[in-house]
Amino acid sequence: MGCCFTTAHQPQNPDPDNDEHHHNAPDTNVNPAEVMALSQDGWNNITEQHQEGTAPFRQYTLHELMAAADGFTFRNFLSKGGGEITNNTYRGRLPGGQRIAVKRFTLMAWPDEAQFREMAIRGGRLRHRRLVNLIGYCCDADERLLVAEYMPNHSLATHLSHSRNKIMEWSMRLRVACYIAEVLEYCINEARTLYFDLNPKKVLLDEAGNPCLSCFGLAKNHRKGGCYRTNISYTPPECVAGMVTPESMIYSFGILLQDLLSGKQIPRDKALELVLGKKICIILDSRLNLQYSIEEATVLMKLAYQCLEHNPTDRPTIGDVIATLAQVQNNAGGPSNAVQGIEGQDA
Repeated sequence: MGCCFTTAHQPQNPDPDNDEHHHNAPDTNVNPAEVMALSQDGWNNITEQHQEGTAPFRQYTLHELMAAADGFTFRNFLSKGGGEITNNTYRGRLPGGQRIAVKRFTLMAWPDEAQFREMAIRGGRLRHRRLVNLIGYCCDADERLLVAEYMPNHSLATHLSHSRNKIMEWSMRLRVACYIAEVLEYCINEARTLYFDLNPKKVLLDEAGNPCLSCFGLAKNHRKGGCYRTNISYTPPECVAGMVTPESMIYSFGILLQDLLSGKQIPRDKALELVLGKKICIILDSRLNLQYSIEEATVLMKLAYQCLEHNPTDRPTIGDVIATLAQVQNNAGGPSNAVQGIEGQDA
């Protein structure tokens, strides 16, 4: 079995629509120098390396997206984002046939058009095979929208909540952990960008059943820096005070890993007590029917709680996380990527 920790850029075939119907649309096929100029600090700088193989990223008009999503009708509604200012996500199809997901913000979330455009262009420049591509945005009057590729097999949250006869296998859970760690490593070490609101709804499965990270998590839900998370269960302690760092992403990954192992959210203190008491089987998803390696489960659960250390400096680095997962993966059998064909996508 090959190791999944190999970073690679995956070119995509974008929709062939041109820009002839745009009004006042800026040139969004920006060069690296422009993206660098947009950045307020070094953490958000995107280097020349990350432009290779990227699909064209463009600005859409509201008319184009309204047509693609059939006027944002209820039948195309996918999900509602939480937080102080809510947002909705819809499915759609471009004239060339490409299926898309459109996240629609309110003007209250992003009143400054330039700030929203800057955020969108930063996210649109990132390309990784485990990251859903952000392919465009719209700033049209009071509208603020992000456009992404559509993932047809729904989210990790949905698959974890399936009934007993649709249980996610142990090997697939390991694959999810490996792939999401891989894309977080890209965000932290290569793209040098932050990922917001990491949780099971942000992990989407593509047509082949491979887990990918939603690109919508590259964008804050609104411009206020203090509003970092929409799900308090995944909020690192330091983020309550508005402090966001790469270590915050490690904390959220720890919660995600715990959810993968248990199939549900459980209080950290309760789970830690069971881990220390070597009662791992009580924590793990009972629907697995003990079809897993207890040694692997113990290593993974301990890794989860290292990620959940209260002090950010006590948490493992993303390199440490990947090294541990790679060791477990090398000892495991080939990972499954079989998924139930559920139509939909979470924001």
